Amino acid sequence: MKNSEILELSTEELVAKIGEEKTNLTKLKFAHAVSAIENPTRITKVRKDIARLNTEITKRKAASASDKN
Repeated sequence: MKNSEILELSTEELVAKIGEEKTNLTKLKFAHAVSAIENPTRITKVRKDIARLNTEITKRKAASASDKN
C-alpha cells in the first residue's frame, strides 16, 4: 500500500484497514509456521503497511490536537 493511497482514506477506513491487515498478518504467520510460504517477504510488507497506517492515524490525531490549541 502506497502512502498516496493511505492519505486518501478516512480515519474510519484507516482503522478498518489496520484490522484487516492485522488479521492478514496473523494468517501469514500461521501459514509460515506450518509450512514455509512461497514469499516470506510478504510478512515484512504487511508489518510495514500496518506501521504506515498507524503513523498516519497518529499524524491526524496530532494535527487535530494542534488545531484545537
